[in-house]
Amino acid sequence: MTLTSSTMTFSIVARSEDGSKLGVAVASKFLAVGAAVPAAEVAAGAIATQALANLAYRPDGLALLRDGLDAQATVDNLTGNDPGRDDRQLGIVDSHGGSSTFTGIDCVPWAGGTAGTTQGGSAYAVQGNILAGPQVVDAVVSAWCAGDPTRDFHHRLVDALLAGDLAGGDARGRQSAAVFVVTPGGGYGGTNDVLVDLRVDDHADPIPELVRLIGIRDMLFGDVDLDACVPLTGPIADEVRDRLAILGRSEDDVERALIIWADIENLEERMVPGQIDPIVLGHLRALTGGTA
Repeated sequence: MTLTSSTMTFSIVARSEDGSKLGVAVASKFLAVGAAVPAAEVAAGAIATQALANLAYRPDGLALLRDGLDAQATVDNLTGNDPGRDDRQLGIVDSHGGSSTFTGIDCVPWAGGTAGTTQGGSAYAVQGNILAGPQVVDAVVSAWCAGDPTRDFHHRLVDALLAGDLAGGDARGRQSAAVFVVTPGGGYGGTNDVLVDLRVDDHADPIPELVRLIGIRDMLFGDVDLDACVPLTGPIADEVRDRLAILGRSEDDVERALIIWADIENLEERMVPGQIDPIVLGHLRALTGGTA
């Protein structure tokens, strides 16, 4: 059975320059677009299915990519076997750096897309339907190609999405946005590959709200800069002990008290034995009266 969902949308599907990350960012005047459009799998690729979306494109497309088809062949296979393809829109990048986009002839205008590779080697596919005009796709592509490769991949995806929104976005308005990124062992505790999976399901200005959520995500789960961590000794240990006491966490063993508090604050991914991450220290200070 073909599953469909009407998602009038614009999106970017991309692979990082080094191939370690694959992801999708999407925005729409549609409830919970992140539940319908994006899919990605390490060593396979990433997919956005939209317009009169065929949700089966996500598992079926990933299976084809996993079996070795490139992005273009996967698009051809999915759409060629779908009698509803004229109403579909699809963007795919594969894990080897190939990219392809498809817009059915009956998608509501303005509708279209473009696929390519940046000078740095990042594959992308950008597509949209019921947009303010082709300038939306152009703005997303320009922002992606001009982006700083050293900036976090999920931020770059949302930067490009925001550029499209500022260029007019979905002609009907705004409602939801999402970003989905995979990388090997990137999930919580390294137990799966989902590095980022954030969704704004219903909001008057969803992309800035998505940026806000990303900020929280980065504080809690972002990479720890080990070179910036401070030994939990001397005056720093005394300060941490005193501030934890303010929060009702009094213990002689300051590291144990810090670990318990960090678990409560969902900061456990930022714990470093015998040290304290400056982000953790900053959060503790903010909760207990500012800087040292």
